[in-house]
Amino acid sequence: MFLAKVIGSVVSTQKNAQFQGMKLLVVQPHVYAEGGLKPSGGSVVAVDSVGAGLDECVLFTQGSSARLTPVTKDAPVDAVIVGIVDSVEIGGARIEKP
Repeated sequence: MFLAKVIGSVVSTQKNAQFQGMKLLVVQPHVYAEGGLKPSGGSVVAVDSVGAGLDECVLFTQGSSARLTPVTKDAPVDAVIVGIVDSVEIGGARIEKP
């Protein structure tokens, strides 16, 4: 799993039938560096399985694991948001969410 910040959404009127009803969000992965969470790499489009929104800190997974949620089962999905993060603690210290 990865930590990320929701930075946008994707609207697609023409899509594979298995994507009907799925909300697509753009997430920016983050890593722990220099005492905080910093953006890492490029953005990813992920299916939202938990009701996340813009600017929220989320957990997402990629690869075959992305097809294991009830929302994404058997769909051609490579990334899915699986949690909304309440707080992050590293080494006993609370870290500000992105």
